[in-house]
Amino acid sequence: METNAFIYLEFIRKVMLALPGVTEGLSYGTPGFHVQKKFVSRLWENGEVLVVRTEKREKWLQYDPETFFITEHYSDYPAVLVKLAKVEPADLERLLIEAWLGRASKSLVKQYDEKYKNPKL
Repeated sequence: METNAFIYLEFIRKVMLALPGVTEGLSYGTPGFHVQKKFVSRLWENGEVLVVRTEKREKWLQYDPETFFITEHYSDYPAVLVKLAKVEPADLERLLIEAWLGRASKSLVKQYDEKYKNPKL
């Protein structure tokens, strides 16, 4: 894995591991993230692309087709691929949170809402 892959991975870790119930492990031999054993995302072997499970793939593909794409392999799977060198950090964070929200239980979403929508000062 080249240096950029480590930088991307650290950003992805920071976002994902701040979300309730997320665990990191290997997925097809690369770093991957799950919530309650449900797949959310994983790094491709080249370290330059992230696979993110989302039911809103078309939204992302239309938003920025240079950054968000799919391959034939993923055509029947609810996922979008992300070119990490092109994605804006805020967009990646939004996508990862959206993906997590689509997989997390209601109780975990409630924890997230309480933490981020009503933070205690």
